[in-house]
Amino acid sequence: MNTLDTIYSRKSIRSFTGDPVSDATLNEILKAAKAAPVGMGQFENVHLTVITNKELLGKINTAGAALFGNPKAVPLYGAPQFILVSVKKPEPGRENVSYSNAAGIVENMALAATDLGAGACHIWGAVMALSHQPDLVTALELPEGFIPACGLVVGETSDSYSVRNVDTGKIGVNYLK
Repeated sequence: MNTLDTIYSRKSIRSFTGDPVSDATLNEILKAAKAAPVGMGQFENVHLTVITNKELLGKINTAGAALFGNPKAVPLYGAPQFILVSVKKPEPGRENVSYSNAAGIVENMALAATDLGAGACHIWGAVMALSHQPDLVTALELPEGFIPACGLVVGETSDSYSVRNVDTGKIGVNYLK
């Protein structure tokens, strides 16, 4: 796919076959993460955790479902792999850099997954739920001083990507001349 076709094809995949993506596909997705822009080139302030442990994925789902107030919710959509992006806890007033770094990393991974035909979906709510679960954060074995920011679930899917028409009016734009 060319770059614009990949961008216009990207969508949130929320149905997975249960099979993980291949190691080669996962490695390409992780490589795309490492190609993302990071403020001031401080790559030491971001960290990736690939979670495939079913018990841990289940606990993250449960935490997310509780936060949403819906015990039947499955915030990770049954994906067999979850790539968590964590950031070094930002200083007050500098959070935008940390969270922008994490968002850029997740988008790069989502675009790579789209290009490779792997199912992928940005995850925010379940990650927010982690902030209320210190024991669960401990289980993530993050480096000292890091906090979960956002993530991407990935896995094989029977869904497919195709170039879609983009509603160019859904985000407001103003021009300053």
